[in-house]
Amino acid sequence: MLFSRVRGLPVLTPGDADRVGVVRALTVDASSAEVTHVRIRRGRLRKEAVVAWDALGAAGPDMLIARPSGGPAEVPPHRDLVGSRVLTECGEERGTVLDAAFDPVTARIEAILTTRGELPPGRLLGLGDHALVIRTGQGRPG
Repeated sequence: MLFSRVRGLPVLTPGDADRVGVVRALTVDASSAEVTHVRIRRGRLRKEAVVAWDALGAAGPDMLIARPSGGPAEVPPHRDLVGSRVLTECGEERGTVLDAAFDPVTARIEAILTTRGELPPGRLLGLGDHALVIRTGQGRPG
């Protein structure tokens, strides 16, 4: 599944299918190459909701199903992966992130699509305010 296809999907509750909101963004832990949380826009005047990816009941091409919960115990800071500059650990520019593919069942990132080609998840080191940092070599197997 692509990040670009998830953004804007409705998030519903199971059973009665009440609409919680729409997906605003996905939060990524670059060191583990996983989607950890879903940021949900709940309307113009309501606060953003954050749901841990493992708290979702299902993720499909048309919607996400969120199980009711008290919310995540700890909400990690969010940094947008899509649109981030890509830098090596030596500071060399390697393009910009256009999109990312991930497995909706395991939340594992499968590939990062950049202006300079595809990056395997094993090259990811970290995602900060200014850039996605990658290993210069092939990295660990993704």
